[in-house]
Amino acid sequence: MGSRLSAPGPQEKRFAAYMDGLANAAGHVDRHIPLKKYCTGLLLPGERKSVEPMAARLAPDNVRRMHQSLHHLVADAPWNDQEMLEQVRQQVLPSMEKHGPVMAWIIDDTGFPKQGKHSVGVARQYCGQLGKSDNSQAAVSLSVSTWNSSLPIAWRLYLPEVWCQDAERCRRAGVPEEIAFQTKPEIALGQIRQAMERQVPVGVVLADAGYGKGTQFRTALTELGLQYIVGIESNATVWKPGQQPLPAPPRKPGRGATPKRLQRNAGHQPVSVKQLALSLPSSAWKDIGWRPGSQHTLRSRFAAVRVRPAHRDEKRAVPYPEEWLLIEWPRKESEPAKYWLSTLSAKTSLKSLVKMAKHRWIIERDYEELKQELGLGHYEGRGWRGFHHHATLCIAAYGFLISERNRFSPSVRAGHVGLSAPEPLPNFRPRGSPRAPRTA
Repeated sequence: MGSRLSAPGPQEKRFAAYMDGLANAAGHVDRHIPLKKYCTGLLLPGERKSVEPMAARLAPDNVRRMHQSLHHLVADAPWNDQEMLEQVRQQVLPSMEKHGPVMAWIIDDTGFPKQGKHSVGVARQYCGQLGKSDNSQAAVSLSVSTWNSSLPIAWRLYLPEVWCQDAERCRRAGVPEEIAFQTKPEIALGQIRQAMERQVPVGVVLADAGYGKGTQFRTALTELGLQYIVGIESNATVWKPGQQPLPAPPRKPGRGATPKRLQRNAGHQPVSVKQLALSLPSSAWKDIGWRPGSQHTLRSRFAAVRVRPAHRDEKRAVPYPEEWLLIEWPRKESEPAKYWLSTLSAKTSLKSLVKMAKHRWIIERDYEELKQELGLGHYEGRGWRGFHHHATLCIAAYGFLISERNRFSPSVRAGHVGLSAPEPLPNFRPRGSPRAPRTA
């Protein structure tokens, strides 16, 4: 038999109140207890956070019944992920804002290695966790961030084209009929538009070159009235500082309509951002520190110049507006390492540009904790609903951690938040756990 639970401590009481605040988003009252149990299981110590091991930790005397309850909540119950994430944001963001306002919206995606072909969205694609292309799933997220904390507020599986072209495969995985192929930047823009509709406090949009390299993505952000600082690739083209494309030529008599498109010629061409970086004088480069690291302040060399993007501007009637080109060139490297474009004010200091560009690190920390501490990649089901429900509940549990950190200590971690559970049965080994070594 498991041991009797002691009276709830202060953190357990706060956790119960937090979960009560999320309960309405789960819909039917029968889901309220499984919701609390699932998030408890994610926060308890344990290497595996799939349904069966969590059921064993939560109810060692009745694993089967707990397993059925948790599995139904995550794989079958038709509650709305967006509404749940909205409730999480409404509860967690005020605790974050006590230490400073929202200053960034961070777009990113993360991958999950998967074997087989039947789990929803699995395809051969680049997976950052593996550092190479292999069978994996990928999801796009939008996070809100202060200087000290960040919280994912939107989460969507990226469904590769090969899946969208196979209606039967999608049907078996429970993909909603209205889901059509979208690129990752298109998914991200949908998340951003929804956040604006819900009046989430606005921040500067941060994204890596997978998003920033697309002129359409950057233009859409500007049209939405959002500032950005986004990565670009070294072959992106810009006009040198002070330059822009040539105006359209005057209309020639008897030759039809007046030309409108901008012009280039052999002696007046844009350059790649790498070419521009290599041409800058040594005086342009400054040593900048942007945040404390584990042993010392993180530092590198940076330069920033005002330029006009040049991508296909010969098809435009007016030049792109000027924006910042930020370049990082570490001292020991033979060439520049990273490039960003930014629509922050022309008065923004180099140090401020660097601090904002480098703030994307915080979402990498979130993903690391969500995966290693809360089992974000541990869901073993194959369907669309379960994939999203599990991720949403991981984010909900993580939201409680963020609230506790902002209330008390940044060192609060999953497994150490004062939640209790019965002692496990001594001989129970959940599926997938390593076998005990044989005794002689």
